[in-house]
Amino acid sequence: MEFLNNHKTLFWSALILFLFLTLQIAILPAFTSQQIYKPLPDAKPLTKDELAGKAIYIENGCIACHTQQVREVEMDKVFGARPSIPADYAGNHRTDVWRNTANLLGSERTGPDLTTIGERQPSSDWQLLHLYQPRAVVKESIMPSFSFLFEEKDYISKGDIEVKVPEEFLRHKFKKIVATKKALQLVAYLQSLKQTKLPEGVKPQEFLYKKEVKKTAAGGAADALPDGGELYTANCASCHQASGEGLPGAFPPLKGSPIVGGDDITVYATIIMKGYTGRPGYGPMPAVGTNANFTPEMVTAIMNHERSSWGNNAKPVTLEQVKAVMDQLK
Repeated sequence: MEFLNNHKTLFWSALILFLFLTLQIAILPAFTSQQIYKPLPDAKPLTKDELAGKAIYIENGCIACHTQQVREVEMDKVFGARPSIPADYAGNHRTDVWRNTANLLGSERTGPDLTTIGERQPSSDWQLLHLYQPRAVVKESIMPSFSFLFEEKDYISKGDIEVKVPEEFLRHKFKKIVATKKALQLVAYLQSLKQTKLPEGVKPQEFLYKKEVKKTAAGGAADALPDGGELYTANCASCHQASGEGLPGAFPPLKGSPIVGGDDITVYATIIMKGYTGRPGYGPMPAVGTNANFTPEMVTAIMNHERSSWGNNAKPVTLEQVKAVMDQLK
């Protein structure tokens, strides 16, 4: 009872217990984690602009709708080539002296996961247009517009980055939409989001609940090809739209395209893998296939999906044809 009646003894006992528990539960485990989990060898630190973009991502509450974690279930495979591991976040540092590291794992997927958005959608033109008016590129999007990150101007000045916005989404028809520095920094951060490859010889964790491979009548895998429609939706539809009609002044249509329906497989595959910048009236297409590490099977599946959709009725390409072209591109 003497112990309980002495307020000084109680105070110092409680303080020492608090400090001991803090050391055991928070500080020592944090140091242990830093020793165990190191950034992957090929991981690149964020640049100054990318770090600034991360801060803009945080201040605008993007984590409320987007995660940055690929779970180990098969349904997450569209967001990354492998499940996320602790080493993916080991390169993060404290935001500042007073605030802890922002890993931005998130818990909601009102919007898609962004772990590999820099690979899935590397086009800065698309990213800027999406920020300015999400429904210009994804008709069903419920994402709010971040138009406050852009300026309306009468004329384009030297150094300005103009955003090609379809006329129906412009507040003033004859104004030019220009990205501010904050918009460019946010896009730089989004483009930096890519999964680092594991060291050679290290096998990634397998996805759980894998889908069954479709079988042919003979019992073999159906052409040994992935689902071209799923690949198109994950990698192409955000620009060229689910309808294949693209966006006027921004992204060209695939519906009725002479490239998609033509016989020159070399040009077609090269555009998918290496991108294209020469078409007047449209922004440059990034090297989607290279950035997303497309295999010949994936390219073949996407081609055949595009060649047989939206009224296109071209002859299917074979895996051997695509492999021959991709061998030349290496």
